[in-house]
Amino acid sequence: MPTCYIIDDEPIAIDIIRRYLDKLEGFEVKGTFEEPLVAFHALKQEPVNLIFLDIQMPGLSGLEMLKALTQKPAVILTTAHREYALEGFELDVVDYLLKPIEFQRFLKAIDKFLERQASFTKSYDNREEQAPAPATSQPEPTILVRANRKSVRVRLSDILYIEGMKDYVKIILPEETLLAKELIGDFEQRLPPGQFFRIHRSFIVPRDKIDAFTAMDVEIGKYEIPIGRTYKAAFMEWIEK
Repeated sequence: MPTCYIIDDEPIAIDIIRRYLDKLEGFEVKGTFEEPLVAFHALKQEPVNLIFLDIQMPGLSGLEMLKALTQKPAVILTTAHREYALEGFELDVVDYLLKPIEFQRFLKAIDKFLERQASFTKSYDNREEQAPAPATSQPEPTILVRANRKSVRVRLSDILYIEGMKDYVKIILPEETLLAKELIGDFEQRLPPGQFFRIHRSFIVPRDKIDAFTAMDVEIGKYEIPIGRTYKAAFMEWIEK
C-alpha cells in the first residue's frame, strides 16, 4: 500500500486531498502538515512513497523543500499559480495540480504515480536478479474509474467501448457495464491516444477491439457504433496508421 504525506499551509486544501484519497482506498496517509519545516524533518525520519506538496508556503516553499531533500519521494505539486509548472517538472515531479483541484484531474495524477511506481518496481527487480529468469508478462495497463461508490481499476484491454451520457460515461466491458460520473472529454484525456479514438461526440472505441468498419459505423462484437460525420476523416487516418 503506497504511503503519503500531504503538505499544505491551507487546512482546506489538506482536507480535499485527504477526502479524495479516502475515495480511492489503497493509500495510507501517514501524516498531514501545515508547517513545511516540520514536514521536512518528518520526511527525513520516516520517508513515504508519495507527497502532495503545496508550492507557496511560509518559511520554506515547496520547491525549496524539494531541492533540499536528498532522498526524494514521488511528488505531486499543488498550487493556485500556473507559473510554477515548468520549474516543478524540471525537478521530475509526477504531476502538477492546479487549485481548486478537481477529482477527475486528481485521478489522472494518481494514475501517473501508479504507472511510475510499477516502472520503478520492475526496474529494481531486474537489477536484483542474479541469474536469467524466464520472461514474465508485464502488468497490463489500467485506468482508475470511480463507479458504484467505489474506485475500480479497469484493464484497458477489457474495454469494448465507452459511451458518453451527459455528465456520465458508460464503460462497456465483456461481463459488465460501469457507470462513472465523468465527462467523456475528461475520460478521453486519460486514455492512450494510440489505442483509443473518439469516433463520435458520444463514443470512444479501442483499436484492438474493432472487428470491422464502414464509413458509417464501427463493429465491435455484437455492437454497432456510429461514426460522427465530423469525426470520419480523422478516424480513417488514425485506423490506417
